[in-house]
Amino acid sequence: MKLTYLASCILFLLVACSSPQQIDFEQLEAELREKANAFAGDAGIHFKHIPTGREIAINADTLFPTASTIKVPLAVRIAELVDEGVLHYDSLHVYEDRLFYPGSDLVGAMREGETISLRKMVFLSLSFSDNTASLWMQELGGTGTMVNEAMARLGLEHTRVNSRTDGRQDDFRRYGWGQTTPREMSQLMEMIFRGEVINEARSEELYRLLSKTLWDETGIAPIPNTVNVASKQGSVRASKSETMVVNAPGGDYILTVITKNQEDRSTGSENEGFVLIRDVSRMIWEAVGE
Repeated sequence: MKLTYLASCILFLLVACSSPQQIDFEQLEAELREKANAFAGDAGIHFKHIPTGREIAINADTLFPTASTIKVPLAVRIAELVDEGVLHYDSLHVYEDRLFYPGSDLVGAMREGETISLRKMVFLSLSFSDNTASLWMQELGGTGTMVNEAMARLGLEHTRVNSRTDGRQDDFRRYGWGQTTPREMSQLMEMIFRGEVINEARSEELYRLLSKTLWDETGIAPIPNTVNVASKQGSVRASKSETMVVNAPGGDYILTVITKNQEDRSTGSENEGFVLIRDVSRMIWEAVGE
């Protein structure tokens, strides 16, 4: 009898310790909204806890610049063409000086006539955020028009490439390279996570690439390095952004934070946009992730 009672107590303690923590979504939303409202500029947040389906949306349907997060749609378009057999990840492409985009890109440092595989190009675009590689991908994908059609096929109405894309000059002047909403960027990341972009195999390839970012000092910083995060970051002077899927012990979740019209135009890690993304990520991790 005593052994049975003792075993019951041990079982109760094991279950209690292994049960996910209770998440106060209302309190979390209030804190996130306060953080967004205090930001010197415009901030949008979209969060989804996948096991429960609960979402927090703050300016989540407002249009924002994508900055480099547009490279996720570019990679999706390339994956489409690979799946159709039009392109091949192992094919070699010859670099031309006309492709050069100013900056510290690895592809932009290539010499005319040198070759690079499409697989490496996509890797550098997503993981290193190489602009020259990304613009080359946009060209190989059939220009921004074809990327935008790919987004439309996925049901994303607002996620669009503007740069070097016919008919989108006004949008380019307002939003830059691309535009999206926090909700739509989260939706795209969730579709990749669930294997719903093209097919499961292509989605898995994209997910693995998105899990290898060099830029881990902002949204990823509060998350333990034992936890996988698939992410893409973006940064221009007046806008910072990050979208991520976190494979947390407390349940997988998706977070997208984007800013615009920032007063702080500094370039360091303490830029207010970067601080906001880092703070929001920390708040959600502490409430949900553990």
